[in-house]
Formats: sequence, structure tokens, C-alpha cells
Amino acid sequence: MSVHKINILYVDDEINNLISFKAVFRTKYNILTAISGEEAKKKLSTSPVNIIITDQRMPQMTGVEFLESILEEFPDPVRILLTGYTDMSAVVDAINKGKIYHYLTKPWNEEELDMVIAAAYDVYNERIAEKELNSKLTVSNEQLEFLLRQKLLS
Repeated sequence: MSVHKINILYVDDEINNLISFKAVFRTKYNILTAISGEEAKKKLSTSPVNIIITDQRMPQMTGVEFLESILEEFPDPVRILLTGYTDMSAVVDAINKGKIYHYLTKPWNEEELDMVIAAAYDVYNERIAEKELNSKLTVSNEQLEFLLRQKLLS
């Protein structure tokens, strides 16, 4: 039985953080890294991603701005925000605008981050299952409406 590896996109403007994240988690997860929001958008359009982990403080666009900018095109990945600062307004912004699942401070703790990733993946799977169920319900409703119209017309 093959075990599906979780696809994670880690976005941070500090190359050392990208390297250390990949070094720690590469055997357990499929890791994509991006040094900016723009690079991350390109990776999202070419690779499936289950979880996005992004740093908040980046030069061109903040983590929240990045997450907000991809929300419409990529609504499914679960979002985790990392920041080295306990900036409550950024946290509130993140939750309200970027649809953040979880917020962690830097430097991250490997064990805690691993537990958050596992929980986030459960949420991802629940969302996908709910989406599929809603899609099936929509089709069933359309079929019932069609049958009802046919019956009313005859």
C-alpha cells in the first residue's frame, strides 16, 4: 500500500529558513519552497499543494497579502502563518483576510509544526470530502428538478 505524502508549499524570504524547513521535513512530506509570494504563485499553478506555510514578514508582499491574493484561484490548500513577531494585528488580519487555519511564531518547534501539519491535512481532507459531497448533491438536485419539471409538463 502506497502512502500519499502531503504536499507542502513553504514560503519565506530567508533562504536559510527554506533550507532548514526542507531538511527537517523532506523525508516525511513533499516540500516545495518559494522565496517570495510571486514565486509561490508560480509553484501553485504547476504543482498540487495541500498545505501552505508562509512567513508573514516578506519584502514585496506579506504572508497575509500573498494568501489573500491566491484565495480565489487556490481555495483548497490549508494555510498556516509563521512570523517572528507577535504582531496581533497581523494575526487578526491573517485570520480574517487570508483564511488562516493556524498561526505559529518563529523560530518554529519541529514537533509542534509537525502536529499542526497533520491536523491541517485532516482539515484539508474534510474540506475536499465536503466539496465532493456538495457537488454530488447539486447534481442530484438538478436531476430531481428535471424529473419534477418533466412530470409537471406531462
